[in-house]
Amino acid sequence: MRLIAKTLFGLEKVLAEELESLGAGDIRSANRAVLFEGNSYLLYKVNYCSRLALSVLASIAEFRIGSSYDLYNNCMRLEWDKYLGCDDTFSVVPVVNSKIFRHTGYAGLLLKDSIADWFSKRFGNRPSVDTTDPKLVINLHISNDTVNVSIDSSVVQLFKRGYRKGQFPAPLNEVLAAGMIKLSGWDSRFSLVDPMCGSGTIPIEACLIAHRIPPGKFRSFFGFQRWKNYDSELYEKIRQEANKQIINSQVKIYASDISENAVSKARANILNAGLNNLIYLEVSDFKSIKPKESDSFVFINPPYGKRIKTTVIEELYSMIGSTLKHNFAGSTALIITADREALKHVGLKPIQKNTLYNGALECTFVKYEMYQGTRKKNR
Repeated sequence: MRLIAKTLFGLEKVLAEELESLGAGDIRSANRAVLFEGNSYLLYKVNYCSRLALSVLASIAEFRIGSSYDLYNNCMRLEWDKYLGCDDTFSVVPVVNSKIFRHTGYAGLLLKDSIADWFSKRFGNRPSVDTTDPKLVINLHISNDTVNVSIDSSVVQLFKRGYRKGQFPAPLNEVLAAGMIKLSGWDSRFSLVDPMCGSGTIPIEACLIAHRIPPGKFRSFFGFQRWKNYDSELYEKIRQEANKQIINSQVKIYASDISENAVSKARANILNAGLNNLIYLEVSDFKSIKPKESDSFVFINPPYGKRIKTTVIEELYSMIGSTLKHNFAGSTALIITADREALKHVGLKPIQKNTLYNGALECTFVKYEMYQGTRKKNR
């Protein structure tokens, strides 16, 4: 099968590396996606084991069109009974960027009509559209004159791991948190500190990585489990293989927040993920934290946005820079923020920058090496 793993902007490279490690072949990166080839085994495995994919699509047709009629006619040529029965339900998710269609919804409607007409002509009956809980979710992607029709094997996006029970305002997407960790170069040889942990997404994702706990372990449903050709024995084999890879890491992960409410929610999520004895959690002001190891990785997701006054946020970012410099010498610091002006007040020179998106917000993800004394002296 030709498969498509969708992801967040900026994570395409690390997702491609992850897919290769899972056994994917013919890997090609695209915008917010990675294309690859594999069979049902790999399709199930990526859904269960990928930390960086939002969803996995299986392409069933690709063709070019010159008009809206071409879309309908080409879709009428597909063998829809491979995927649906007359008594089944389906929905169409259209993503359209083409001059051929003024309205995205119209392209989706044409695909729905072609499916209904295909079944009606052959069986005198047709599957129904259900946008709430369909058996099959069909993805329609049109870019200029190129059409790709695929079926969604995830349905519920993969960042929804299943361990989150409580959340602080504006929590990090789990895939974004895992992507930040991968981009940072962190591994379990080093301790990890999150002094503004919010609902605990970064320390939880780091702990899952260190202990090799598959993110799909917490989920009860994947879209492919409703497919006509679903192989339950194969999926169970993959699930058992992945769970056997879980180890007891000696990594030290520290999480804290100045807000008792945030720490309470983080504690609930950590407990729900079964990691309560593996992450050290406390209520603490960042200024008061002294790292227990000198070569820690420090991940900071500070407040940003229009709700905070400019002077207050500038003071906050200045405090972050000062605390890192004086308390975390020898460590590696990572900061993600959508406020580039405030970031200047950290007063440190980054060695790496990446553009990522937290929801609709374009963010800068920066990496600093915290030296003892001056950088020149350490060189």
